[in-house]
Amino acid sequence: MQSDRLGRIKTWQQRYVEERKYPGSALLINRGGDEVFFHAAGLRNIEEQLPFSRDTLVRLYSMTKPVTSLAMMILLERGLFHLDAPVSDFLPEFRNMQALIEGASAISQTEPCPAPTLQQLLTHTSGLSYSFNPGLLPQAMEAADLLFKPDQGNLAPMVARLAELPLAFQPGTRWEYSVATDVLGRVIEAVSGKTLGDFFAEEIFAPLGMHETGFQVPAGAGNRFASLYTPLAGDAMALNSAETGAESLRLTDSWQSSPFQRAELQSGGGGLVGTLDDYMKFAEMLRRRGRCSDGFIISPQTADFMMQNHLPGEIASMGPQSFAEQPMEGMGFGLGGAVALDPARARCPGSVGDFSWGGIASTFFWIDRKQDLSVVFLTQLAPSSSYPSRPELKALVHGTLTA
Repeated sequence: MQSDRLGRIKTWQQRYVEERKYPGSALLINRGGDEVFFHAAGLRNIEEQLPFSRDTLVRLYSMTKPVTSLAMMILLERGLFHLDAPVSDFLPEFRNMQALIEGASAISQTEPCPAPTLQQLLTHTSGLSYSFNPGLLPQAMEAADLLFKPDQGNLAPMVARLAELPLAFQPGTRWEYSVATDVLGRVIEAVSGKTLGDFFAEEIFAPLGMHETGFQVPAGAGNRFASLYTPLAGDAMALNSAETGAESLRLTDSWQSSPFQRAELQSGGGGLVGTLDDYMKFAEMLRRRGRCSDGFIISPQTADFMMQNHLPGEIASMGPQSFAEQPMEGMGFGLGGAVALDPARARCPGSVGDFSWGGIASTFFWIDRKQDLSVVFLTQLAPSSSYPSRPELKALVHGTLTA
């Protein structure tokens, strides 16, 4: 990696700060297991002028999903389920499911359907959705406040309420970004007999040394927890009614009053808080095919299985109508993250097979096993669709590679 070209990345990070796109950011790049680049720019807290630093804590949001998917692989290896099992085998509230009929104009227009399988939940082909997607089910979810926020009580009753609504489509027929990974978090609890937080802490975070990652801000972290900003005039998560505001960095969740300071609901789809170095430990474990310092979290074969494309083709071929954290053309989907199938169709430099995902606060990570790369980028601006930072960053990083 050429040092002068790595300098372009610093310039890019600083430009995003100077143009008031991001409050601040931090980027860490490992190659072959060794750190080759770190840079932080800007602020984690504009109001108090606190710098975005290496140990800044952020809302990881959907970068939680690969962690939950890894937890599923741990249980899979123990023979506690198979991926074609219907979720109703573990969560009986998903028996007797209904799905909206094709072209439905009311939430009551449904037909019987099978319960989604664990595989369909892992790949966002289950028929579930998010409240910020277009359509009847998202509207019903928003009306019922099925948002899986950290201050919305416990996971079990939230999932039970979700199961009372119909699916947006027959399972397996389409791809739609959804709360499916939150449902998987509840499956993990039912199968393991532990809370999702305890399972993560014991089976993933402790072996990897991820001591500052969890479902709420760790005790004693103080103002290291970043505030969250948005360029939107209204709710930063209301993508269907997004309206740009006059202020590009409007405070939407202060570190002091954030619900993540006292989180109750443990969201497997978007609830984790963590640091740059902690998430790099997770990314490096994936790059090393499941290996940790004293053994394996999952076997190399299971890690490979997790990071293969599990769709019939690219995401775009499955008629998606939803928001997503990644391009849909040229990209497949594994178990918890996107898989690059054709970088040319994705219109972004990369390697076939690289595995990645991001969060709605514009965080992003990817691993590229062909180039021995692990990259973690953290900032705190929602929504992540505000700026094309992810393809820009991938192009910058791949532009440094000369061998």
